[in-house]
Amino acid sequence: MGSKNTSIKDGFILVGFSDWPQLELILFAFISIFYSLTLFGSISIIALSRLDPRLHTPMYFFLCHLSFLDLCLTTSTVPQLLINLSGLDKTISYGGCVAQLLITLALGSTEAMLLVVMAFDRYAAVCRPLHYTTIMHPRFCQALTIVSWVGGLMNSLIQTGLMMAMPLCGNQLNHFFCEMPVLLKLACEDTGGTEAKMFVARVIIVVVPAALILVSYAHIAKAVLKLKSMAGCGKALGTCGSHLLVVCLFYGSAIYAYLQPTSSYSESEGKFAALFYTIIPPVLNPLIYTLRNKDVKGAFLKVLGRSRD
Repeated sequence: MGSKNTSIKDGFILVGFSDWPQLELILFAFISIFYSLTLFGSISIIALSRLDPRLHTPMYFFLCHLSFLDLCLTTSTVPQLLINLSGLDKTISYGGCVAQLLITLALGSTEAMLLVVMAFDRYAAVCRPLHYTTIMHPRFCQALTIVSWVGGLMNSLIQTGLMMAMPLCGNQLNHFFCEMPVLLKLACEDTGGTEAKMFVARVIIVVVPAALILVSYAHIAKAVLKLKSMAGCGKALGTCGSHLLVVCLFYGSAIYAYLQPTSSYSESEGKFAALFYTIIPPVLNPLIYTLRNKDVKGAFLKVLGRSRD
């Protein structure tokens, strides 16, 4: 046991996608493009929301935080994945692994809670339009955002603490970053009690928010269907449907990765699920939330006009 613990303290080997060497070059190109798009989209949203007064609204305040979360979440895993795929280095230090686990859990948990806040914002805008400005007061928006960040960090600290308290055997992780289900596979002892505590935390941070979002969008859909204008109804349903698609992609992959027993967890399938939720939603979020918005297009053209002058 002593030698195993020593090897773990020296670091871990990230297997990544070594089992499919023919895919590594394709994945490298695919992920590089999507990561670049994520950086461009997220930074653009943050910059435009700060520069244009028309975007100083609750929706874009929350979207700024969502973009920042996407930016940080992908950056915490993708650069190392690209190095792994290039074959330059497939190792990570013990401290780096703990830090990565803590950061990714915190950012992912915060995003799960922030998506609920954004769904509530849309509910207030559609179902309570006359009271929207009163409900979504700037201080209330700030408080909701702080709760999301603090809640995500607390969840991460608890789960990371439980994980690191367990003795681990072996130093090979069949993944491209330090993720909870794969680390649990290395546990030297029975993890039943610890997994039960983690499962409760995951249900609170994943299932409960997903249920609240579905309820919010059900009320939104009900309110939209009452609109007399078919054009307005179709536009509102299309926008809400796009938002809901991103939410389903994020929560669906997260539920698959985190809410199944360790004994039935497939590391190979888990890698592709993790790749999906770390790459696809961050790329889609800026497009889905802003593509049809005239204010964003106007702000972008305004910034372009200034840069030309």
